Amino acid sequence: MKRWVLVCSLALVSLGASAQPAHRGIALTDLKSGTAFMSADLRTLQTDDGLNPASLWWLQGERLWHQPAPDAPACANCHGEASGRMAGVAARYPRVTQSGVALNLEAQINQCRTRHQKSPAWAYESEALLAMTAWLAKASRGELQEDAREAKSQLSHTASWQRGQAQYYQRIGQMNLACAHCHEQNWGRRLGGETLSQGHPVAYPAYRLEWQGVGSLHRRLRACFSGVRAEPPAFASQALMDLEVFLAWRASPLPLEAPGVRR
Repeated sequence: MKRWVLVCSLALVSLGASAQPAHRGIALTDLKSGTAFMSADLRTLQTDDGLNPASLWWLQGERLWHQPAPDAPACANCHGEASGRMAGVAARYPRVTQSGVALNLEAQINQCRTRHQKSPAWAYESEALLAMTAWLAKASRGELQEDAREAKSQLSHTASWQRGQAQYYQRIGQMNLACAHCHEQNWGRRLGGETLSQGHPVAYPAYRLEWQGVGSLHRRLRACFSGVRAEPPAFASQALMDLEVFLAWRASPLPLEAPGVRR
């Protein structure tokens, strides 16, 4: 790990014994997506569909949307064009079922594949799953619809949200840091060559320059665990699902920007 990460992280630890806020941690009027902390060049890459490198993934997702399964119809046969009937759907995920199960967009896609298309689930972080999530996310970019805002507000009444909140404010790893130390107490400050964002997940799945490809939110969260020298939870684990639920609530009412571009 780079030396500046160690030095700056230890400095953050000294800022206080607890990262726990009274409620949301950042006032609604101060909410900013990661785009607000990016360079003009990166913002152009993200907002111009002709330049956004994630287009290679969402175009593949469009093909998969219209591709029939071996013994079942294509997604489009049931749902129609993603740009029409599916607009806003991705913005309502993650959600928590009545039985208390947290489902993100990836889990919902695989549930449809196994139940309705009688096909094997796509592996987490596979090209096909990333492509499909990128395609559906693109169909939901823009203003967060009222029903999506309501869905996000209801997350705070779930056990998954409570577990995710506890994770967010818990110090972990050899660096002894919580998520909130960077993304609530020090957002806008410099950490080496980066400006700390508020840590909202509205751009995922996203193309990251360091990955040279598109990755899921769970991949980014696992990288944060590694960054503070903690054991990363497995993809699609309960721990990451719960954290995603809390982060989605915390980011509301920011609009979905996915597929985004990040450094």
